Amino acid sequence: MDCNKLLSIDLSHFNNINVTNMSWMFNNCSSLTSLTLFNFNTINVKDMSCMFHYCSSLISLNLSSFNTINVINMSWMFNNCISLKSLNLSSFKTNNVTNMSYMFSNCSSLTSLNLSSFNTNNVINMSYMFCDCISLIFLDLSNFNTNNVTSMRNMFNNCSSLTSLNLYNFNINNVKDMRNMFSGLKNDCQIISTDKNIKKI
Repeated sequence: MDCNKLLSIDLSHFNNINVTNMSWMFNNCSSLTSLTLFNFNTINVKDMSCMFHYCSSLISLNLSSFNTINVINMSWMFNNCISLKSLNLSSFKTNNVTNMSYMFSNCSSLTSLNLSSFNTNNVINMSYMFCDCISLIFLDLSNFNTNNVTSMRNMFNNCSSLTSLNLYNFNINNVKDMRNMFSGLKNDCQIISTDKNIKKI
């Protein structure tokens, strides 16, 4: 945490089979340009919040070996990873996650993000989830189940390059806070939704 001068790190010999909490693990390792976590065993991890928070020099991140089936909290996980060009999360199992707030906030170099494998059935908080992702061109969240979400505040705030936003299956019946949800989007950004309330925003 706060190892802002650290240029590289080798964790290949870590035995983390019993670890349940990885929150803030690499927080503010702002000089790291790459991080190899191939041998990480995350089967018992429940909290990954702020795990890569402010890893602002990371260009790539391979998390294909991560088992996230027991993770409950992914809030702020990649917040301010401003140099990440791509992020493959196709192996992520998010069935038990309840908090995704600020998860990708200010990932300002990401041009695309495939979250088609995400299961959001239990997510309650999506506030600021994609806030300031200023390079995202399109985002397809048509697979998201938002039945239990109560906050979408600033969810897409300042996603200023978005031309298409697919929210086809979004249900906002239980959402209590939607302030600035679409603030800063282009006037011609196409928002695809079946929910009439979203279309009125």
